[in-house]
Amino acid sequence: MGVSRLWPALLALLILPVPGEPQEARISLPPGFTISVFASGFDRARFMAVDPRGTLLLSDPGAGKVLALPDADRDGKADRVVEVVGGLSRPHGLAFQDGRLLVGDADRVVRFRYDPATMKAGGPEVLIEGLPRGGNHPYKTVIVGPDRRLYVSIGSSCNVCEERDPRRAAIMRYNADGSGETLVATGVRNAVGIAFHPVTGKLWATINERDWRGDDVPPDYITEIVEGGFYGWPYCYVQGGKVHPDPEYTNPQACARTTLPTLEIQAHSAPIGLAFYTATQFPAEYRGDLFVAIQGSWNRSVPTGYKLVRVRMKDGRPQGIEDFATGWLQGGRKYGSLVDVVVGADGSLYLSDQGGGVVYRISYSPAR
Repeated sequence: MGVSRLWPALLALLILPVPGEPQEARISLPPGFTISVFASGFDRARFMAVDPRGTLLLSDPGAGKVLALPDADRDGKADRVVEVVGGLSRPHGLAFQDGRLLVGDADRVVRFRYDPATMKAGGPEVLIEGLPRGGNHPYKTVIVGPDRRLYVSIGSSCNVCEERDPRRAAIMRYNADGSGETLVATGVRNAVGIAFHPVTGKLWATINERDWRGDDVPPDYITEIVEGGFYGWPYCYVQGGKVHPDPEYTNPQACARTTLPTLEIQAHSAPIGLAFYTATQFPAEYRGDLFVAIQGSWNRSVPTGYKLVRVRMKDGRPQGIEDFATGWLQGGRKYGSLVDVVVGADGSLYLSDQGGGVVYRISYSPAR
């Protein structure tokens, strides 16, 4: 049985909510910040996007739906849940292209006409089809670049193996109409989150590295993507800035051309969604910083992750990484499984938790 099938069952066993206790009560944040439940009751809350009117959209692959979470009265809680589109196989990545909604589904990218007034989508048009589906990493993330082209991340089918399809463990680029398929980066085992830096225009990604090599081997990483870069998987990995061969697969030539990642992080911590903070609600020192949702380990002897981290940025380069929101892991007990983070129209951060079926809102209010 693949990890993709095992994960929901393992998650259900690992996450142990405390009855009657508000989920946000255990979360620690820097002074001035507060967290609240924005919406709940989802099967599997995954990736998010903000529509042209500022409404938050959420993919729920467990239900095969894309949902809208309007907050018309701006009280910090979704007024209702609107089904934008249903009947999808495994909707994941969401993006907008000239007002139209893009959805990364199991083996395709679909474009819909979208009405922000009704929050309904229709007129589906398959832009990209025949993408590799299934395997250990079945989700497809799609974003629109500053060049107006589409970028799609496709995870590996396995933990460590030699893929038959070169689009596996890769980031792809397409023209706006879905033509012109091009490999942007390879050897990225599972680049779940992808985003463009708002100033430099460079593509960044979060990479979940291989399992079963040890508690601290190899590091996961957050990296600026080099066009045409090969990042090592499956033949090698990078630790401490040095390239190491995988014990099962040997290919010295591949290891010799491996691109070093920008920022190594704790092995098996599972970085997923990422967002550069471009709003003005938070203090000025947060402007341009990178927030990353750390989903958390599932096979490490001592669990790690289960938090939101901040990567301090300067001139497009990371200056350090620090915990921003913690508390989903306490005393070995897990209380959530974070997936995505986006900057909302109100300047708050919105954080999806597939383990708890929740979307959180993190906001800032200066001390009076």
